Amino acid sequence: MPRILITDGMAADAVKRLRDSGFQVDEQHYAEPDLIKAIPNYDCVVVRSATKITEPVIDAGKNLKLIVRGGVGIDNIKAAYAKEKGIKVMNTPRASSASVAELALSFIFALARRLPEANATMKAGKWEKKAFAEGFEVQGKTLGIIGIGRIGTELAMMAGSLGLRSILAYDKFVDFTPFRWVTMCSKDELLAKSDFISLHIPVAGGEPEIGRKEFAKMKDGVVIVNCARGGVVDEEALIEALNSGKVRAAGIDVYVGEPNPRRDLIDHPRVYCTPHIGAATIEAQDRVGMEVVSILLRELPKA
Repeated sequence: MPRILITDGMAADAVKRLRDSGFQVDEQHYAEPDLIKAIPNYDCVVVRSATKITEPVIDAGKNLKLIVRGGVGIDNIKAAYAKEKGIKVMNTPRASSASVAELALSFIFALARRLPEANATMKAGKWEKKAFAEGFEVQGKTLGIIGIGRIGTELAMMAGSLGLRSILAYDKFVDFTPFRWVTMCSKDELLAKSDFISLHIPVAGGEPEIGRKEFAKMKDGVVIVNCARGGVVDEEALIEALNSGKVRAAGIDVYVGEPNPRRDLIDHPRVYCTPHIGAATIEAQDRVGMEVVSILLRELPKA
């Protein structure tokens, strides 16, 4: 029977189903040098975002037939190199879309009303009502969504009932949306008109999607939310925009250099940050696990 290595954890019910189906399953996270030593023993490796499947790991995986990423992107896998070696690379793009969209929406409301700071003052025994008198409503504002794939579409669906003035969407690869309350537009129009901008795109080669020239085109006091990938927003340019007031506040779940993001970004007083938890809900983990199971039952021969 095929041997499967799960390096970044998976829902217990999903692991049990794999074992009940006859697969040999090991759950163990490895640093890259140790992963290179262990990987020859496996037919399949299942990762989340913590494990990097590099070219040396792929070269060592002499029995590898399948690499599965439990999540949306595959940027932590040298996918093209794996395919050159005859190894199939798959992911679970549908399972966590709603969870990530909800986190983006949570950032929007928290940033508008400064909820973390208000909570902190209350925990400290203070009553600073006047300090939080300048919150603002989401209703009547414009939300810009960059990337109208599965997650962007979920966010658009959720935001449709919030009383926004408008929801704008820009996507390099899509020019249509079935939602009558969403208007597809150019990137420049979205940047110029949006009060909130939420990114839901993969990392691409070249320049970040949002850099200095993009910030210059935005409204003063815009709110930025990045639950996509570290690197789609130029972090240095974001700090400059926060310091100048061009960006009122930012909510960030993903970073360059994870799991060690730059401290001046994390410590900025107008940045709310979370440790890449977009898909970290009980429901999403269950869906990811079962989608991985479906892939393995379909793709791996039992003999």
